[in-house]
Amino acid sequence: MSEVEDILRVRNLVKHFPFRGGMFSRGQGAVKAVDDVSFEVKKGETLGIVGESGCGKSTLGKMILRLLKPTRGSVLFEGIDLFALSNHESRTMSKDIQMVFQDPFASLNPRMKVGSLIGEPLKLLTRDTRAEMQKKILELLEKVGLNEGHLNKYPHEVSGGQRQRIGIARALILKPKLVVCDEPVSALDVSIQSQIINLLQDLQQEYGLTYLFISHDLSVIRHICDRVIVLYLGKIVEIGTVEEIFSKPQHPYTKALLAAIPVPDPEIKRETIILEGDVPNPSELLQGCRFNNRCPVKKEICQSIEPSLISSGTHAVACHCRELNERSEGQVIQLDMGVV
Repeated sequence: MSEVEDILRVRNLVKHFPFRGGMFSRGQGAVKAVDDVSFEVKKGETLGIVGESGCGKSTLGKMILRLLKPTRGSVLFEGIDLFALSNHESRTMSKDIQMVFQDPFASLNPRMKVGSLIGEPLKLLTRDTRAEMQKKILELLEKVGLNEGHLNKYPHEVSGGQRQRIGIARALILKPKLVVCDEPVSALDVSIQSQIINLLQDLQQEYGLTYLFISHDLSVIRHICDRVIVLYLGKIVEIGTVEEIFSKPQHPYTKALLAAIPVPDPEIKRETIILEGDVPNPSELLQGCRFNNRCPVKKEICQSIEPSLISSGTHAVACHCRELNERSEGQVIQLDMGVV
């Protein structure tokens, strides 16, 4: 994958949240929310990030948006290091990277009307006249399935699905190149989820958008994404195309996630994978593979040596028990400079 094709390159990204011990403890530690994560996003694609709660998905998204400063590592957007920008440069760059939040009600100011909510980015980051802003707002309202009658309503006066459409309109009003979608449909009814997913796909085609799609719902990921990253306790354990992840999963954690997807047909029999043990404390991670206390196929090496992310074509797995054909065919990914 060349530099020209990559709109985003994340390299060795780390985020640790330091903390002090309790009242009777003088100890210090750190929650390792994201731990040495590297990947790239190709222009026009949708890259999904999946994993259970607490795996670091949202923290990763917030660092890409510069809402959180990393402990170390870099985020390159079109070759520009986002964390090396001045405040003025960062303000300009924010037009190209926007976010659709998980909770459409919490992300919208309840005291502002819909028209003002959507138009606020234009007021802050452009020199458009009032007439130009009004025209753009009305055009985008129509694109997301709303109409002029919504302009003077407050967020509490519209449905959850309509609020998320407003959030999408606000994210797209500046015509960004990259949109981070953080669980954009998890707070919605199932009947509305498909409408929002289809809307996001239509807008991607029309505006040439690139999505970083964060979700715990593998069914949604399979429908909308081109490639998928599986995170576990801040580490990438598997990455590949949707076909590779869903049809040929290699990591035991990925297999367990897929086995948990409900099947609508009761006649279909599928392997049941039950993970024993608890998720380790992210401030006191296990030695070796951090999945070893729950892994059903662990070996002795798993408890002492952390596995490297090994690639075979577009598919990469971090597992000593991986089922790739030949290790010699793979290549250890150089996290500071290599690609998947």
